[in-house]
This record gives sequence, C-alpha cells and structure tokens, in this order.
Amino acid sequence: MAEFIKIYEENPNPKEIAKVVKVLRAGGLIIYPTDTVYGLGCDINNLKALERVARIKNVKLEQSNFSFICEDLSNLSDYVKQIDTTTFKILKRALPGPYTFILPGAKSLPHPFKKKKTVGIRVPNNSIAIEIVKQLGNPIISTSIRDEDEVLEYTTDPELIYEKWQNLVELVIDAGYGDNLASTIIDLSEEEPIIVREGKGSLEIF
Repeated sequence: MAEFIKIYEENPNPKEIAKVVKVLRAGGLIIYPTDTVYGLGCDINNLKALERVARIKNVKLEQSNFSFICEDLSNLSDYVKQIDTTTFKILKRALPGPYTFILPGAKSLPHPFKKKKTVGIRVPNNSIAIEIVKQLGNPIISTSIRDEDEVLEYTTDPELIYEKWQNLVELVIDAGYGDNLASTIIDLSEEEPIIVREGKGSLEIF
C-alpha cells in the first residue's frame, strides 16, 4: 500500500522531498502535484518503473507519449536536438509554466525512447515537482492521472487519488487540491508552432 505524505508547496520540506526521491531511486512510482493536474511519475532512468507506468496507461513504452519533467532548461540538450533561437525564446518566455512542448528528440535519449523523433518537455511552475527533480538529479517521466468518470476529466482531491491509486504506486503526495485543467501542448518540432491541445496555459505568449 502506498505511503501518503503531506508536502506544502510553499517551502517544501527537504526531508519529505528526500523521501520521495528515495522511492524514485528504488524504482517506485509516485503521484505528485504540478501546476496543472496531479501526475503519475517515475525516474526516467529506471526501465522497470517506466514499464510499469506504460502498463498502467495501457501503452507500449516505445510508443508512449510521456512528458519529461525537467528542473529547468539547462540540460535540455541531453534530450532534445539543438534548437534555434526563436524556439529557445518561446521556451524561456513560457517556462516554468503550464505548458508541454514537443521538441525534436536527441540521439542521447534514454534507451526506451531511442527511436522517438520527438519528446514532450515540461518545466512546471510548482516547487514540489521542481525540488523532486532537482534532488533526483535527472528528469522524471510523467503522465496525467485521468478520471474514469465522464463528468470529471481529472481527479483533484489527493485523498480520492490515494484511495484509487494506493495499490498501484508506492507514494502519493498530498499537496492540497490540484487543478482540473491539463497543460497546453505546443508542438515546436516543425517550422511553425502547432497547438496540439489548449489547456491551462495562455496562448497569448506565442
């Protein structure tokens, strides 16, 4: 059964963050807050954990469209091909924020994603998510937790999330109610930006 821990977004407790990171390093799955909806995440470098996330989402890992949650844009070249100045300026303007950017994948992508031509990059404006990635030292793979209820697209109450997910993951973070609007997805892998999904992020920055 998953551990259920309270972490406050304002000044997250480093000891609690360290607990989360320990779970990730051991190959565990976590449910954590972002600046949009709650996400299901694992260490990008742990193949068994990645496979578990893919099974839960009922997709093949190689064909999955998981986002990479990054601390900032400093190690972008580890996962993304060299991008032009215009693209970089868009990223700088929008991040951290409620956007997922689809960018051309680098040859140095982790093994399961080697064949992917593009990757989704996220730098959420949420101190808990950022501190987890910072302490871990590399991105986490993330996918949003959808709700099976047709009326609610995303579950926002951490206690309800815990009830539903406690036997599927190792740890659920309670950071208060989440949002019910997912990130805006922008494809920057072609010459012109393409809006794939309009979500929480404003389109005015483009």
